Amino acid sequence: MPWLVDAVARHCAESGPPELAAAARQRRDESADVQTARLLAYWSGGRPASHDYLSRALLRPYLEVLRTQSIALDRSERHGACPFCGGSPWVAARREGSLLEGARRMLVCGACGLEWMYQRILCPACAEADPEKLPAFRDDRHPAVRLEACETCRRYVKSIDLSEDARPIPEVDDLVSLALDLWAAEQGFTRVEPGLAGI
Repeated sequence: MPWLVDAVARHCAESGPPELAAAARQRRDESADVQTARLLAYWSGGRPASHDYLSRALLRPYLEVLRTQSIALDRSERHGACPFCGGSPWVAARREGSLLEGARRMLVCGACGLEWMYQRILCPACAEADPEKLPAFRDDRHPAVRLEACETCRRYVKSIDLSEDARPIPEVDDLVSLALDLWAAEQGFTRVEPGLAGI
């Protein structure tokens, strides 16, 4: 499916933010071997999305097609990763659950887009389960958004509350609440997987 990767790269080069557009133009000029090596380095975990956001963007449509066709991938499983492709969660969504269980915590894969249920009191990055070490941070300007952080590994997932109001859209609310990510970085926290803004 190289045409799909080429189409995404072309769009990034022509319409992306300046830094992403420059990276896409540079990659477009590279040999096919170098382009393939970059994608494989990202896919194998050698370069996280925080350092190679473009590779994640290039692979996303391809991985979504594989997921919708139920084509299995050979990728080692790791804690907190997507059960389909092994990608890291870029956002969490809290959805309505039963009266006994409360809101369900769903993680959304940054690589293929799969949404899967995950324990509410558990860090997807390091498996910390002590509630005292898992603070949540909020800002009154973004009432549906909170940062679910971990004091052990200093990572966090941005969570969008859809349990009482289904109108928030994770992709939009993630971008609108970018100030929370900037605040978290000042506090020494790193996002498990960058959002759409690359942070």
